[in-house]
Amino acid sequence: MTRKETLLPTAQVTLDPAFRIAPVGRRLFGSFVEHMGRCVYGGIHEPGHSEADVDGNRLDVLKLVRDLGVSVVRYPGGNFVSGYRWEDGVGPVGNRPRRLDLAWRSIETNAFGLNEFMAWSKLAKLEPMLAVNLGTRGIQEACDLLEYTNHPGGTRLSDLRRAHGVAEPHNVRLWCLGNEMDGPWQIGHTTADAYGRLAAETAKAMRQVDPTIELVACGSSNADMPTFGSWEATVLDHTFEHVDYISLHAYYEQNGDDRASFLATAAGMDRFIEGIVATADHVAAKKKSRKRLMLSFDEWNLWQQSRFGGHTNLSWEQAPRLIEDTYTVQDAVVFGSLLMSLLRHADRVAIACLAQLVNVIGPIRAESDRPAWAQTIFHPFALTAQHARGDVLRVATTTDLYDTAEHGAVPLVDVVATHDSESGQVTVFAINRHTNEPARLDIDLRAFGDLVVAEHLYLGGDDLDAANSIETPERIAPVRATGHTIDGGHLRASAPPVTWNMLRLVPRPA
Repeated sequence: MTRKETLLPTAQVTLDPAFRIAPVGRRLFGSFVEHMGRCVYGGIHEPGHSEADVDGNRLDVLKLVRDLGVSVVRYPGGNFVSGYRWEDGVGPVGNRPRRLDLAWRSIETNAFGLNEFMAWSKLAKLEPMLAVNLGTRGIQEACDLLEYTNHPGGTRLSDLRRAHGVAEPHNVRLWCLGNEMDGPWQIGHTTADAYGRLAAETAKAMRQVDPTIELVACGSSNADMPTFGSWEATVLDHTFEHVDYISLHAYYEQNGDDRASFLATAAGMDRFIEGIVATADHVAAKKKSRKRLMLSFDEWNLWQQSRFGGHTNLSWEQAPRLIEDTYTVQDAVVFGSLLMSLLRHADRVAIACLAQLVNVIGPIRAESDRPAWAQTIFHPFALTAQHARGDVLRVATTTDLYDTAEHGAVPLVDVVATHDSESGQVTVFAINRHTNEPARLDIDLRAFGDLVVAEHLYLGGDDLDAANSIETPERIAPVRATGHTIDGGHLRASAPPVTWNMLRLVPRPA
């Protein structure tokens, strides 16, 4: 860090319940299960494991999924969906074909498919989000899958579902129209114009089958794509009236030893979201529409992509180990700040899916001979999902800046807050990016009445490279802070260097 590095970081924050951004949508706390690596096989599903139920679902993983607070799970991909035949994954398991998965050069057994996923979703108490294949397939196959999934009965495909032992329709509301179709790596990669026309016609046909569904059109795979911006504009020119969301995907990693930029990653996420919003609103203005298109950030995470050799180097294994990154304390701090960015844009980001859920860059890890455990990034997600309630507030923050190579000047201290009017709880999320000094927080809470600090937890510490492992699964966990005070309606607290913090305030007991 350069500018202001020698100053003790401070943040003067003012909160008021009258200044709101949007309600905290529960779909912001989604995740992603793809037939990739050991996410499904050896992750959520492992018959024969000591913790597996009669259907092969790992109950230790399931408990962690519930503890994580996941609300939505996107399935079955991802790149995988662009070559997937959904019919392969239904019916008697013994009759299902083994296929080559071209996306990840793996052998797909199809032992786990649509109905298994839906049953698992009910156990996990979350909402399913399905993707249709618009890479190698098209309108008819998408409508067929929707009929099988949602139609009550009396047709060939709905009756086929009933014959497979599922009498009631699954009633899936959220549907993705393909995946990353702008990417040259994608099976069926195409142009924005061709995809936009196909997505629009698919959307119209699917709504004929079930008019209650919500549809997501594919946006750019990432903000560095050569077509970023123009892709969204073209796709939305075709699909604007027919879809409810445009998707965003982004993965982040530290560039070399540039810790300063990595700690400011959320500034890049902010710009990415705001760029998509601007494009969507431009299309609305062009079409003279009052529609306010929402965003589905249905793939996001930290991922050490520079260490991944690419799918072409893989060798047709069944459920191979792929991108099973280990997350450090520093990763957890940055990860927590990305959740803050999503909250800050809750007025436009309606859905967000952490990619992925288990093993594959997941907050949960699992091995075949040991209990599952939580990675460091598990904790900020679980705490935010549990305590970010009510409305996201407009936060007025005055703080020092520092310079970064990737993001320019960014705040040393970043703050997001929520307020639940029913319980009176105020939850403050703060990141201190200073690498050496604690940050002083002075938060004006006078508009909320008499509050007390229920807890102040943080993730960070002296060893930023520390991580949880199969040998030490509980090494890293939230730390309880002390020393905070509330005087005259002002909360004063300290955030240690390089930490993500959560301060939860509640009305003083009578």
